[in-house]
Amino acid sequence: MMNQHQLNSPQAPSFFLPLPFENNHQLPHPKRQNSGGRMEPISQMMPKLPFSDPGHHELFLRKQQQQQQQQHHLQQQQHFGFPPGLPPFLQQHHQGIQQNTLVGKKEDPGGGQQHELLDQLYKAAEMVGTGNFTHAQGILARLNQHQQLSPIGKPLYRAAFYFKEALQLSLGHNNVNNNLVTSHPIMPRTPTPFDVIFKMGAYKVFSEVSPLIQFINFTCNQAILESLEDADRIHIVDFDIGFGAQWASFMQELPRNRGITPSLKITAFASPSTHHPIELGLMQENLTQFANEIGISFELDVINFDSLDQIFRASENEAIAVNFPVWAASGQPSALPSLLRLIKQLNPKIVVSLDRGSDRSDLSFPQHVLHALQSYINLFESLDAANVTSDALNKIERFLLQPKIESTVLGRLRGPDKMMPNWKTVFASSGFSPVPFSNFTETQAECVLKRAQVRGFHVEKRHAFLVLYWQGRELISASAWRC
Repeated sequence: MMNQHQLNSPQAPSFFLPLPFENNHQLPHPKRQNSGGRMEPISQMMPKLPFSDPGHHELFLRKQQQQQQQQHHLQQQQHFGFPPGLPPFLQQHHQGIQQNTLVGKKEDPGGGQQHELLDQLYKAAEMVGTGNFTHAQGILARLNQHQQLSPIGKPLYRAAFYFKEALQLSLGHNNVNNNLVTSHPIMPRTPTPFDVIFKMGAYKVFSEVSPLIQFINFTCNQAILESLEDADRIHIVDFDIGFGAQWASFMQELPRNRGITPSLKITAFASPSTHHPIELGLMQENLTQFANEIGISFELDVINFDSLDQIFRASENEAIAVNFPVWAASGQPSALPSLLRLIKQLNPKIVVSLDRGSDRSDLSFPQHVLHALQSYINLFESLDAANVTSDALNKIERFLLQPKIESTVLGRLRGPDKMMPNWKTVFASSGFSPVPFSNFTETQAECVLKRAQVRGFHVEKRHAFLVLYWQGRELISASAWRC
């Protein structure tokens, strides 16, 4: 298993937090493929809008509602005045409010507040997406007065707070005054040196309390190692290098796969809006120092991701692997096909990708916002279960997750108005085919979860994908592709 030799080799700096495995041969045989695991909608995570009387009226109305949903779905939308494309759980919300009003019932305070909050977020996103910034500002101003909407509280309210802030940030780039709106390029906040320091600390805590990062790193690394097992010169093209922790673990595995020491080159695409120069400098210094300690020839080049016209060519006799998470294109969704064409020109041995379910270019902007919100609620719930301090939790969400939420929201606003196909469809149309993960990779992923401090995570094979779930809800999926 990965990193078994750590006791007899130089340790990776604590900055990278590699995860050692011990006695993995004693683990049970991995589970076989399971095609389940569809993400639960938010409506299943929150209280319904119950009727105060559990008797005859409730049974009658529920049956009536089911019949209407099955037989008169379009008529129902017209009758209740649902906005076009409104997600089903918000349709239920509007219908429940009107039915409660008709029969004189009181809605549940907790569930009602949550549904109202989601409804307001949806409307705000709808106004922002259509350029109606004045009305969006009014909705967001009301949300700013919401007592429970803050970075401290239940997962739903914390996640909604960060999405509200992202929508507010989009308005910060527009002059809203007397209905006169002038738009400016929408960009996430540029990180500061202090952000880098806090981000490093948050990353360390996140790695310790959640198995998500280890699942990502070891699953993708194993697929790359198996595809490059005979290569002497390895070139990794990485569109989401972060702190470089993944490649510290990758280096540790390389010398054990063959009798010679391979060389490793990494070309990293990084945006100034997500990576401060100090962060890139620390990452390069740590990786270079660690490569020297274990005797690997190492080279790192960083290319500005915002300059997509930069073309680079790989050297001959290099075995190329690409790390390309779906969210790497969230800042420029329309650039996904051109990025995949660039990757295909490199003729890589393998492309590993990740999908956290929050970047849906095939949905309208307001639906995209609520779908992404759902994904982050799942993640926030898993963090709550780790029982970390509120201060540590706030740092993880503020310095690691909030920038990703901003990129998810603002990226769609910079993209075209029309919806794009699902990313899997774009991959397939660009000439990429999914490659199933090996049984060894699945066993290794399960080992990561066994070492986790919290129970409630599990891994399943879903077709060619390997999916990490929290309490039955999808957190992230890993996939491998060849062209």
